[in-house]
Amino acid sequence: MSCLLGIDLGTSSVKIVILTLEGTVRGVTTVGYPVDIPQTGYAEQDPEHWWQAIAEGMGQTLVKASHPSILGIGFSGQMHGTVLLDQNGEPLRPAIIWADQRSSELLPEIESLVGRQVLAETCGTAPAAGFQISTLYWLSCFEPETLARTVTVLSPKDYVRYRMTGEVGSDDSDAAGTGIFDVGTRQWAKEVIRRLKLPERIFPTVYPSAQVVGHLQKKAAEALRLPAGIPVSAGCADQPAQAVANGLIDPPIGSVTIGTGGQVFLPLAKPMFDSGLRLHTFCHAAESRWYLMGAMLSAGMSFRWLRGILGGDRISYLEMDKLAATVPPGCDGLVFLPYLIGERSPLMDSNTRGGFVGLTLGHGPGHFVRAVLEGVAFSLRQIIELMTNCGAEVTEFVASGTGLANPLWRQILADVLGRSLAQGVDAHAKERAGMGAAMIAGIGTRHYSGYADVAALAPKFTLVTEPTQSAAAVYHRLYPEFVRLYPQLRTSFKNLGNLGQG
Repeated sequence: MSCLLGIDLGTSSVKIVILTLEGTVRGVTTVGYPVDIPQTGYAEQDPEHWWQAIAEGMGQTLVKASHPSILGIGFSGQMHGTVLLDQNGEPLRPAIIWADQRSSELLPEIESLVGRQVLAETCGTAPAAGFQISTLYWLSCFEPETLARTVTVLSPKDYVRYRMTGEVGSDDSDAAGTGIFDVGTRQWAKEVIRRLKLPERIFPTVYPSAQVVGHLQKKAAEALRLPAGIPVSAGCADQPAQAVANGLIDPPIGSVTIGTGGQVFLPLAKPMFDSGLRLHTFCHAAESRWYLMGAMLSAGMSFRWLRGILGGDRISYLEMDKLAATVPPGCDGLVFLPYLIGERSPLMDSNTRGGFVGLTLGHGPGHFVRAVLEGVAFSLRQIIELMTNCGAEVTEFVASGTGLANPLWRQILADVLGRSLAQGVDAHAKERAGMGAAMIAGIGTRHYSGYADVAALAPKFTLVTEPTQSAAAVYHRLYPEFVRLYPQLRTSFKNLGNLGQG
């Protein structure tokens, strides 16, 4: 049987998906790897860990799929991160990923040097901590010798593709996520690069996501247990990839995703910008499409953090759900602020901190669990309201990601939004990004005629979670209190952060 291969390089794991041309998943494997925290606020990964995880998972996936013939390879990847290669094509240092906050104090300086209007209308985004634009500027200030030795800068999934093909490059969607890309012309923003005094020579060639940019080399093929010569497409960022698999190429249907972070995704027929720089306008995988995105940092991460607090491996996520289900909507007045590593949309504040507000002696473990689920849902509602206030149109949301495969969390989000959430009835909702990566490879190898052809393979979203009227009414009253908490605590969060460093 002939199939397509999709590699989804996430923050905490890689998912390897083998997909038939008819859109059926034949095999999927997940292999994890660590996020290194060398000091508070830092988040790094060893690119070799990505490669080892892919090599490990590839063999397992091929066995599950009965060793099909692979027609093409595509990629999906965590966005914004930075991999620096030297003259020998080796990483100069660990990758600095999207969750890294070391550049946060430099953000006002970057905005001043570039200008807010240029950032909004050219790059489509503010220079958030963890974005490649901010990381590169930090390196120019604090590790100039590393930057001087850099020959090429890549996003995470582009490094994996380089290991497979020996060809360096990026794609429109991942390049847009760096914050240093002209999303209208789909070229590196050279004037921004000059204003920040970054070396223009290090930025790679950018390709359309589906374009075949190389072929699997012999050494990589041996490590991956694949035949050499398989065509490899450029791939795309994880959000466009899941959108492709869900058929979300054109407005007005969007998606809400809860993974490590949380994202709201709305396709656009033309660029739409938030003048307040609280949202991101990026390039879609399809060449004539864009998307509006709001991203919160600690969605599933908050749930995983709480599990560690409650006992780690001694308590399962299912047991946590059961605890939360015993608590009424609104958690008897307990509110969670999910800002464990600062926040992006809609706050754009790396100094903010998380917290439980409204604690009493009557609150127990179940309240804490449910408050986390509700707090993430409130943050996602803020992002959606900001999008609609900017003029975006959305008629329906598709629920995506591991977090929203959880029925309780999906119901809470529907209740908080007061909107229905749709899902496909298939068993692979958690593999959408990897499926999208494989489909994009199919476009590049001409097994599909284009994105409209692929959209026909999208699932039928017949599994609908409707809001519960009584719970929605509670959340409607509680939501304004959630929104008011951050402005009231913003100064205290910054002061506490400074005290913690001193």
